[in-house]
Amino acid sequence: MSPSPAREHPEARLGFRLNGELREVPRGPKRKLLEVLRVELGLTGTKFGCGEGECGACTVLVDGRPLEACQVFLEEVEGRTVTTVEGLSTGGKLNAVQRAFADLGAYQCGFCTPGMVVRATALLQLNPHPTSSQIREAMEGSICRCGGYRRILGAIEQAAGTGNAKGGTP
Repeated sequence: MSPSPAREHPEARLGFRLNGELREVPRGPKRKLLEVLRVELGLTGTKFGCGEGECGACTVLVDGRPLEACQVFLEEVEGRTVTTVEGLSTGGKLNAVQRAFADLGAYQCGFCTPGMVVRATALLQLNPHPTSSQIREAMEGSICRCGGYRRILGAIEQAAGTGNAKGGTP
């Protein structure tokens, strides 16, 4: 049995910080971040929705900025910081957005929820006290197929009221 290409050539691996930990994965032509997260690293909170960057189900933070993982090539995150919905909690405690979504039942089928939570967390890190219109504008890249927007917006407003989007519940 021959050694894997990654062991033969260390340069065939790519490193980035994922949810606070340094990770290395095999390089490959035109590999999408979404596939690596879900299939290779087992982080299934990031969902495959449209595959075209339109629905927001696969939203992750790259250096704190929300991006659709289905549109990000793996090479683009080399040396950068990626945060998935799994990486938003701290010490086993949900962040304020996660807690508000749970408290208010701001989900129906739950498919869009991880992307919504990630995008809302990014908003509140940038603007801890957004207006309703700023929340709506920031969330435009995320689609809820069930139409549960009223509760989603309410949860984000509740989380903004805590001023604690980064850490655990107050």
